[in-house]
Amino acid sequence: MFKLLSSIAVAALAITAAPAPAQAVGPDAAACRSGRPSILVNVKGFKNRAGKVRVQLYGSNPADFLAKGKKLRRIDIPVDSSGPMQVCIAVPRPGNYAVAVRHDADANGKSGWNDGGGFSRNPDISLTKLRPKHSQVVIAVGNGVKNIDVVLNYRRGLSIDPIV
Repeated sequence: MFKLLSSIAVAALAITAAPAPAQAVGPDAAACRSGRPSILVNVKGFKNRAGKVRVQLYGSNPADFLAKGKKLRRIDIPVDSSGPMQVCIAVPRPGNYAVAVRHDADANGKSGWNDGGGFSRNPDISLTKLRPKHSQVVIAVGNGVKNIDVVLNYRRGLSIDPIV
């Protein structure tokens, strides 16, 4: 009897210890749920819960990073009412990619002083260095879902830092 109860307890522990499936949002959410090559961007540190989140995907060419018209994919979605947002962005194939995230706080489609931003691998940014180098943000994506955290940074006086 003890052996049976121990087996049941171990099985219950294994079930509860398994990670919950990602609650990905956005038009590419199915790619993350199915395990296709994609990036699940966990966006953290919102200053407020207004506006939109923009997630942009860039490829392996450093010259294309943040260049106008060179993004591979862009997703714009309304900011959730609470917590981090898990935005899925599908990639064309396994390879090296860079992710840029912007919190468009007033949803006007333009970058402003009250907007937040961040990048894959969370490089330090400042008023004099708003754009990190591609080498600082590039990530390798394999055949499945690559999970990354992006912490948003906002202007505070003469500095740009995370709120959290």
